[in-house]
Amino acid sequence: MMPAPTRLIDVTNEVCPMTFVRTKLALEKLTRGEVLEVRLNAGEPLKNVPRSAAEQGHEILEIKPEDPAAPEGQGVHRIKIRRR
Repeated sequence: MMPAPTRLIDVTNEVCPMTFVRTKLALEKLTRGEVLEVRLNAGEPLKNVPRSAAEQGHEILEIKPEDPAAPEGQGVHRIKIRRR
């Protein structure tokens, strides 16, 4: 079962690199094992945020589109990241 997020942030109005900067700052406020859910746009943010979080040592639990009917690689997605 997927853990419930401890915190949710929305970076859909941000552009790279601010999408990851906001994600990183939110992760720093969590304790080890807590889960951050990030709402972000497809494209560059969807590629960079999970990659950068994993490079920082965090665990990517889930990446999914908010609208499963949206064409692949488009729309808003939600990523769950466990702080390590």
